[in-house]
Amino acid sequence: MSNNLENISLHKTIVEQVHKVILDAICDGRLEPGERLTQDSVAKKLNVSRQPVGQALLLLKQQRFVCESGRRGLMVAPLDREFLKSVYEFRMGIDPLAAGLAAARATPETVRQGMELIEIGEAAVRKGSVPELIAADMGFHIHIYQLAGNPIILDTMNLYWNHLRRAMREVLSQTKYRKTIWREHRAILDTIAAHDVSQAQALARRHLHDATAGLKIVLPD
Repeated sequence: MSNNLENISLHKTIVEQVHKVILDAICDGRLEPGERLTQDSVAKKLNVSRQPVGQALLLLKQQRFVCESGRRGLMVAPLDREFLKSVYEFRMGIDPLAAGLAAARATPETVRQGMELIEIGEAAVRKGSVPELIAADMGFHIHIYQLAGNPIILDTMNLYWNHLRRAMREVLSQTKYRKTIWREHRAILDTIAAHDVSQAQALARRHLHDATAGLKIVLPD
């Protein structure tokens, strides 16, 4: 296993911290698909006991970020195109709903916060930093989910966006999508600011269609 794991700090429970460290390394590509993960190697790297590592790996397996590797234990799960397709289909219902709710509930302050996130994303485009682009993209959509005011949407999408982080790393390696994504985000935010529920839903749906098309290019059948 690579050495690209962060150190543990003393804020959340040890299991939560170990889970987050491994998850971030998988989503960022520091742990590659197929890379073997064992309780001993992770525990040694993070300087923790095997028990919280085992619990974190079990949770990651349930969440489909790691999978069985025969007698070798667990490994980082490969990108599953069919699973990601299902996630995007799910988003096709959730994101327009969230955008419509956000348009109904937007305030000048939440719109300003959204604009700041767009500016961060546009700066990442200029820098050409894929990790920063992914973080900004995720931040913008999570902001819309928060603005929607429905905790079920937020809790559900917080999990699935970690799978999307892995897919976005492949999509955003194609430079032609980088500026387009943020133009679309700006248009969505403008309709939210105008409290135009139907148009916010329509633009969110169109944005998902474009994102799905990008996924098909980098993860073909």
